[in-house]
Amino acid sequence: MNHAESLTVSAHGEREIVIMRRFDAACADVFDAMTRAELLRSWLTGPPSWSVTECESDLCVGGRYRMEWQGADDAQMAMSGAYQEVAPPLRLVRTQTFEFGCEPQAGQQLETLVLTPVDDGAATELRLTVQYPSKEARDGALASGMEQGVAESYAGLDRALDEAK
Repeated sequence: MNHAESLTVSAHGEREIVIMRRFDAACADVFDAMTRAELLRSWLTGPPSWSVTECESDLCVGGRYRMEWQGADDAQMAMSGAYQEVAPPLRLVRTQTFEFGCEPQAGQQLETLVLTPVDDGAATELRLTVQYPSKEARDGALASGMEQGVAESYAGLDRALDEAK
């Protein structure tokens, strides 16, 4: 199955985006790849031709994370936040704010990641709900090309998970 085709990015309610995707890996492996700095560096590259220049993750309730990218012509982008709930390997809640380099600025979001085992635990269904501070911020994120960026990032996650097998 081509899991890139299983990606859905859709508006829900007034202020939410729900992202769904399947991965051929156990929940624990997907959770680790999405939270451990050394693994995030291997797949969360940002836009094409960008590279990760900083990646930190203190995975505990109240712990902070931060990622920064460098692109062509010295373009930069950074996001950071704090973990609100950490329940490996099935659930993670965190805040997220793009510090710079991402337009339109959407303010602080609240992300809830839920991983569900499927196929007797050999695969994982991801559901990421992102709540924005306003409908306008949510709609701006949807109009920004977010779906393409998510698709490219999750394709990188597929490659990283395959390499780890």
